[in-house]
Amino acid sequence: MVGEPRREAAETRSAGIAVLVNSASNYFRTPFDDLTEALWDASLDVNLKGPFLLSWHLGRAMRARGEGRIVNIADWAAERPYKSYLPYTVSKAGLVCLTKALAKELAPEIAVNAVAPGPVFSPDDMGDAEKQAIVRATPLGRLGRPEDVARCVRFLAEEAEFTTGAVFLVDGGRLVA
Repeated sequence: MVGEPRREAAETRSAGIAVLVNSASNYFRTPFDDLTEALWDASLDVNLKGPFLLSWHLGRAMRARGEGRIVNIADWAAERPYKSYLPYTVSKAGLVCLTKALAKELAPEIAVNAVAPGPVFSPDDMGDAEKQAIVRATPLGRLGRPEDVARCVRFLAEEAEFTTGAVFLVDGGRLVA
């Protein structure tokens, strides 16, 4: 089977990993008319396929040990897609679905959840006026901080004993606004 030595190596080397946080991501502004298959693949490979492969390989080792936690970093855009970010938003929606499916596949040994940040990081090319508009549209009246996301991840990794298949919004209320 193709990939079998890599799978075995990943599972052997991961013997002590108790928590996997899938946080790698790319975030390319891609207007629809500029979209290419290569840009699509770049987003799906990093934002969805990577977390799947890590969860698949390390999840087996965790399950063999009888415990583990997986936390995926999604995005509130999975529920409310951004214009000009089609591959990104589709990949994050896929990550939400992957979270729920893995929660079923890996239970009861492994809890799998996701954190979906809202306005925490903004694109480099976003101007101050646009940032202020986001702040005004966010019920808590501010942009989020990386620490807000980290606290939620830490809760899921260390404290959430009876939670799996959940997606925690860390968006200052933006999705309900």
